[in-house]
Formats: sequence, structure tokens, C-alpha cells
Amino acid sequence: MQQTIQSFGDWLYQLGYSEGTQHMLPALVREFITQQQLTDIRYVEQEKVKSFYTYLQTRPLKKRSGGALSESMIYHYVYALKTFFSWLEITGQLDYNPVSGMRFKRPQINARQPLPIEEINQLFAACRTKKETAVLHVFYSCGLRRSEGEALNTGDLHYRERLLYVRAGKGAKRRVVPMPVAVSSALENYYLTERCGSRVKSGMDEEAFFLNRVGNRMRGEPFNKLLKRILARTTVSKDTTLHHLRHSIATHLLQGGMGIEWVRDFLGHTWLETTQVYAKPTPAQLQLL
Repeated sequence: MQQTIQSFGDWLYQLGYSEGTQHMLPALVREFITQQQLTDIRYVEQEKVKSFYTYLQTRPLKKRSGGALSESMIYHYVYALKTFFSWLEITGQLDYNPVSGMRFKRPQINARQPLPIEEINQLFAACRTKKETAVLHVFYSCGLRRSEGEALNTGDLHYRERLLYVRAGKGAKRRVVPMPVAVSSALENYYLTERCGSRVKSGMDEEAFFLNRVGNRMRGEPFNKLLKRILARTTVSKDTTLHHLRHSIATHLLQGGMGIEWVRDFLGHTWLETTQVYAKPTPAQLQLL
């Protein structure tokens, strides 16, 4: 079983899934196998999956006492099992996919209200460094997810062509994001000055576009702290997150006349329904879906 899970992780790596997903999905599958006491993954009946799904409804949290798994986390388990059994089926390791045809409750999506243009302008006006401006442009103007911003490399930005390449988006999808002149110039300005000027130590990450104070690739929490510093200088809600910026650009593009199919491609979504969650289309635009 351990070798099967390892091979599953290797497959996720080869497809370009994010590093976090490469670790998380096999871990969730391993919990399923352990909890259901499986000895041969080739012979798993739907009843085993249903039993595990029922168990997740009351499974206690491991890192802190009290409470249960959120609907969103339970659906992460469902996604892990769907991906795992699809891989087994694709690679010919089983003839029957026990998850196919099964229906699971989708988590309720918390409504994220997009920021108005006036508040977006506030954020940019409050920036004190080129790095702060660059971060806003990557997550708002280019609409990247946090994991995509973390993975962004210097070679992914083509300033002359004004294109930004997302090499490993969600679900291993790749896409090309066009950059307006002002956005391209701001990102290039950060790169040529603050980014390159921060190379003070040997062994720094030469590829990463965003660096932390010691020259390593920036990860999630430093991005969040940077946004909080900007928010503190404005009247914008202090609960605003990087993901709010992504929702906001989706809505602003749609309201500016961009077709929802183009917005879908800009965000890297597969389904228009997902884009509807991010953007706030008008009733007229909804009739076109």
C-alpha cells in the first residue's frame, strides 16, 4: 500500500500539481486506507467509501480538541479519493472505480464580496515599496492564486511581450496571463531594483520572483503580512485577503465588458460555474451562460 501511495504522489508531481497538493492528497488517501483497514486497493467497494465519508462527518480534529472537520475539508478528502481512484483506473491498476457515479455534498461557499475600484485604488496608493505594488499587481491585476504567486519565477514574466506564465496552476493547469503596460512596467521595475538589489547573500533563490528578507522564496504567511501592512494604512476592511483581490479582478473584468469565458480562462477555471462564484455577473450576462 505504501508503494502505491508513493507512486500516486510521483504521478501528481509529474503532472505539475503544487507541492502542497503532492503531500496532502496522498496523506488523505492514506488515512482512508488506514481507517478502513484496507489490504488490497484493487478490491474496494463503494460501501467502504460511504463508510469513510460517514466517519468524516464526526471525525474529531487532530491538532486541537473539540470541533469537527469543516465541509470544505471533508470535500478535500472526497477530491483526494476521486483523484486517487481515477489514477488507478487510468494506469490499469483496477477495473472498477468505486467512486464513479457517487454523489457527495458540496461545501457551502462563503460569499466573498469584491472590493470596489475605489478601495483597490486605496490599496495601490498606500504602497510604500515597489515590492508591495508588485504583490498587489500579481494577485489583483493578474488574478493569481496564492500558491501561484509563491511558485512564480523570474523567467515566468516576459516584459516585452507583456505576458505572465502560470506554470503550475490548480489541477496542474497552465495558462498565460496578459499584462497591461502599467502592470508589466511595475513588475519589471520591482525586479530590476528591489528584487535584484536584495541579493546580498550567497545561496539565495535565483529563480523565485518574490524573495523574503533572507533571500529565499516567499511563502504564504509573509504575503499575508505584507497585505496586512498595506491594509493598515487604508480604510479597507482589515479582513481582506489575497483571495479577495482575485475575486475583485474577476468582477471588475466582467463589469468592464470582458466575456465570462475570457474571465474563466484568465482565472484558470475549468467550469463557468466556478467563475460565477468569483465574479458577480449581471442578470444579462447570466443569460449567456
